[in-house]
Amino acid sequence: QVQLVESGGGLMQPGGSLRLSCAASGSAFSFTSMGWYRQAPGKQRELVALSYTNGVTNSADSVKGRFTISRDNVKNTVALQMNSLIPEDTAMYYCYGYRLLTRTEYWGHGTQVTVSS
Repeated sequence: QVQLVESGGGLMQPGGSLRLSCAASGSAFSFTSMGWYRQAPGKQRELVALSYTNGVTNSADSVKGRFTISRDNVKNTVALQMNSLIPEDTAMYYCYGYRLLTRTEYWGHGTQVTVSS
């Protein structure tokens, strides 16, 4: 059974930094893409950043220049370095993995990020 487990969320002041990590367990394959989504209260879940096996990454305009995604294809881990945090970044952050061969999506349970003074 494949599981994605996030860590690294918490409370941070505006302008601060946090690093989220996600590790996959129970998988003998490499995900086609891995990354992060987030969902704020009362809003739809939205893409934050994705990293593909071929090295291509894409991210939401709202986080470009502030957030950086990195991935280890061998270890099946993905991280999100979040700098210059703003209150609008407050949300539950979910690790995401997609396997093209079986067209299967995998989700972590989420880690809360709160940006507040």
